[in-house]
Amino acid sequence: MRDVINAQMAALIDSPAFGCLDAAAEAIRARTGQPVGKGTLSRRLSGQCGWPIDEVWALEDAAGRHPVTRYRMRRMNPDEKTAAGSILSQAGAISKEAGEAVSAILAAEQSASAADWAAAGAEIDEAIDVLRRARACAEAKVIGGQHDCA
Repeated sequence: MRDVINAQMAALIDSPAFGCLDAAAEAIRARTGQPVGKGTLSRRLSGQCGWPIDEVWALEDAAGRHPVTRYRMRRMNPDEKTAAGSILSQAGAISKEAGEAVSAILAAEQSASAADWAAAGAEIDEAIDVLRRARACAEAKVIGGQHDCA
Protein backbone atom coordinates (compact mmCIF):
# COMPACT_ATOMS: atom_id res chain seq x y z
CA MET A 1 0.00 0.00 0.00
CA ARG A 2 2.82 2.42 0.78
CA ASP A 3 4.20 2.02 -2.74
CA VAL A 4 0.84 2.96 -4.25
CA ILE A 5 0.42 5.99 -2.00
CA ASN A 6 4.00 7.12 -2.65
CA ALA A 7 3.45 6.82 -6.40
CA GLN A 8 0.27 8.86 -6.15
CA MET A 9 1.93 11.49 -3.97
CA ALA A 10 4.92 11.68 -6.34
CA ALA A 11 2.57 12.24 -9.29
CA LEU A 12 0.69 14.88 -7.30
CA ILE A 13 3.87 16.74 -6.33
CA ASP A 14 5.26 16.52 -9.89
CA SER A 15 1.99 17.85 -11.32
CA PRO A 16 1.63 21.46 -12.48
CA ALA A 17 -0.05 22.26 -9.15
CA PHE A 18 3.35 22.06 -7.42
CA GLY A 19 6.15 20.91 -9.71
CA CYS A 20 8.75 20.69 -6.96
CA LEU A 21 9.28 19.81 -3.32
CA ASP A 22 9.60 23.48 -2.29
CA ALA A 23 6.11 24.29 -3.58
CA ALA A 24 4.66 21.16 -1.99
CA ALA A 25 6.28 22.00 1.35
CA GLU A 26 4.89 25.53 1.20
CA ALA A 27 1.40 24.23 0.41
CA ILE A 28 1.57 21.93 3.44
CA ARG A 29 2.76 24.78 5.66
CA ALA A 30 0.05 27.10 4.37
CA ARG A 31 -2.73 24.59 4.94
CA THR A 32 -1.61 22.92 8.18
CA GLY A 33 0.40 25.68 9.82
CA GLN A 34 3.24 23.21 10.33
CA PRO A 35 6.50 23.54 8.40
CA VAL A 36 7.90 20.55 6.57
CA GLY A 37 11.27 20.32 4.85
CA LYS A 38 12.19 19.11 1.38
CA GLY A 39 14.28 16.37 2.97
CA THR A 40 11.28 15.06 4.88
CA LEU A 41 9.17 15.03 1.72
CA SER A 42 11.98 13.26 -0.11
CA ARG A 43 12.17 10.58 2.60
CA ARG A 44 8.41 10.07 2.40
CA LEU A 45 8.52 9.76 -1.37
CA SER A 46 11.33 7.20 -1.15
CA GLY A 47 9.28 5.11 1.27
CA GLN A 48 11.56 5.62 4.27
CA CYS A 49 8.60 6.94 6.25
CA GLY A 50 4.85 7.27 5.78
CA TRP A 51 2.66 10.24 4.93
CA PRO A 52 0.69 11.98 7.69
CA ILE A 53 -2.92 12.19 6.61
CA ASP A 54 -3.14 15.93 7.23
CA GLU A 55 -0.29 16.49 4.79
CA VAL A 56 -1.89 14.21 2.19
CA TRP A 57 -5.14 16.12 2.51
CA ALA A 58 -3.34 19.46 2.36
CA LEU A 59 -1.60 18.56 -0.91
CA GLU A 60 -4.72 17.00 -2.42
CA ASP A 61 -6.86 20.00 -1.53
CA ALA A 62 -4.26 22.46 -2.81
CA ALA A 63 -3.99 20.56 -6.11
CA GLY A 64 -7.73 20.03 -6.46
CA ARG A 65 -7.10 16.32 -7.07
CA HIS A 66 -7.59 13.54 -4.54
CA PRO A 67 -5.85 10.36 -5.74
CA VAL A 68 -4.99 8.96 -2.30
CA THR A 69 -8.45 9.66 -0.92
CA ARG A 70 -10.01 7.93 -3.96
CA TYR A 71 -7.65 4.99 -3.53
CA ARG A 72 -8.61 4.63 0.14
CA MET A 73 -12.34 5.05 -0.59
CA ARG A 74 -12.27 2.05 -2.90
CA ARG A 75 -11.79 -0.09 0.22
CA MET A 76 -15.19 1.04 1.49
CA ASN A 77 -16.95 -0.63 -1.44
CA PRO A 78 -14.69 -3.39 -2.77
CA ASP A 79 -17.42 -4.74 -5.04
CA GLU A 80 -17.59 -1.46 -6.95
CA LYS A 81 -15.50 -1.57 -10.07
CA THR A 82 -14.02 1.90 -10.26
CA ALA A 83 -11.74 0.93 -13.12
CA ALA A 84 -14.05 -1.49 -14.91
CA GLY A 85 -13.30 -2.93 -18.32
CA SER A 86 -10.37 -2.85 -20.61
CA ILE A 87 -8.60 0.34 -21.51
CA LEU A 88 -10.08 0.02 -25.00
CA SER A 89 -13.62 0.08 -23.62
CA GLN A 90 -12.57 3.06 -21.50
CA ALA A 91 -11.36 4.83 -24.65
CA GLY A 92 -14.69 4.12 -26.34
CA ALA A 93 -16.60 5.55 -23.40
CA ILE A 94 -14.39 8.65 -23.41
CA SER A 95 -15.04 9.20 -27.11
CA LYS A 96 -18.80 8.78 -26.68
CA GLU A 97 -19.14 11.02 -23.64
CA ALA A 98 -16.76 13.69 -24.93
CA GLY A 99 -18.70 13.80 -28.21
CA GLU A 100 -21.97 14.18 -26.33
CA ALA A 101 -20.45 16.95 -24.20
CA VAL A 102 -19.22 18.84 -27.27
CA SER A 103 -22.62 18.48 -28.92
CA ALA A 104 -24.38 19.76 -25.80
CA ILE A 105 -21.98 22.71 -25.51
CA LEU A 106 -22.58 23.69 -29.14
CA ALA A 107 -26.34 23.38 -28.71
CA ALA A 108 -26.25 25.50 -25.57
CA GLU A 109 -24.14 28.16 -27.23
CA GLN A 110 -26.62 28.40 -30.10
CA SER A 111 -29.70 28.58 -27.87
CA ALA A 112 -28.21 30.39 -24.86
CA SER A 113 -30.94 28.90 -22.66
CA ALA A 114 -30.21 28.04 -19.05
CA ALA A 115 -31.70 24.57 -19.50
CA ASP A 116 -29.36 23.84 -22.40
CA TRP A 117 -26.36 25.06 -20.38
CA ALA A 118 -27.45 22.83 -17.47
CA ALA A 119 -27.66 19.88 -19.88
CA ALA A 120 -24.19 20.74 -21.19
CA GLY A 121 -22.87 20.78 -17.63
CA ALA A 122 -24.34 17.34 -17.02
CA GLU A 123 -22.76 16.00 -20.22
CA ILE A 124 -19.40 17.50 -19.23
CA ASP A 125 -19.68 15.80 -15.82
CA GLU A 126 -20.34 12.45 -17.51
CA ALA A 127 -17.26 12.93 -19.70
CA ILE A 128 -15.17 13.77 -16.64
CA ASP A 129 -16.43 10.63 -14.88
CA VAL A 130 -15.37 8.33 -17.71
CA LEU A 131 -12.01 10.09 -17.92
CA ARG A 132 -11.50 9.49 -14.19
CA ARG A 133 -12.39 5.81 -14.59
CA ALA A 134 -9.91 5.53 -17.45
CA ARG A 135 -7.25 7.23 -15.32
CA ALA A 136 -7.90 4.73 -12.53
CA CYS A 137 -7.53 1.95 -15.09
CA ALA A 138 -4.24 3.41 -16.33
CA GLU A 139 -2.99 3.81 -12.75
CA ALA A 140 -3.88 0.19 -12.02
CA LYS A 141 -1.82 -0.88 -15.03
CA VAL A 142 1.19 1.20 -13.96
CA ILE A 143 1.07 0.50 -10.26
CA GLY A 144 -0.19 -3.06 -10.23
CA GLY A 145 1.00 -4.26 -13.59
CA GLN A 146 -2.55 -5.36 -14.37
CA HIS A 147 -3.37 -6.01 -17.99
CA ASP A 148 -7.12 -5.81 -17.48
CA CYS A 149 -8.82 -3.19 -15.35
CA ALA A 150 -11.68 -5.36 -14.16
